[in-house]
Amino acid sequence: MIPVPILARLTLAGIALTVATGAAAQKTPTKEAAKTETAAPAPAAVEEKPTPYDQRLIRLSEILGSVHYLRNLCVKEPEDVWRRSMQDLIDKETATEVKRRERMTAAFNRGYRTFASVYTNCTGPAIVAEQRYRAEGATLASEIVARFGN
Repeated sequence: MIPVPILARLTLAGIALTVATGAAAQKTPTKEAAKTETAAPAPAAVEEKPTPYDQRLIRLSEILGSVHYLRNLCVKEPEDVWRRSMQDLIDKETATEVKRRERMTAAFNRGYRTFASVYTNCTGPAIVAEQRYRAEGATLASEIVARFGN
């Protein structure tokens, strides 16, 4: 299982995004004032700072998508465990970071679609691929926590 709480704490402790919002009263400018005034620049977008383990999270997301597809291909009763695990990971890791959320979601979908384009029936190679991806995912999750979780 993915050790989500440790990753979430690390991310939330390391990244603090603050957005200042304000309202200003508007008044109708005179014709002369309108000619000399220039439009105010748009507020700068808040830049999301990547975590040192983002590339590993992207790979883990892709693995989860692959395993989700392959597990459901080869079991009698469809299961939603892997997709829910991915959703929990996304929610905790990317609470206010839209771009990171999009990258992780895209990686999950890429992993899912890659195997959906190759396997339409459960075969021996599909079972082996699922086992290998689960092992790689477990190793990757352990490495992320061991290296970045403290």
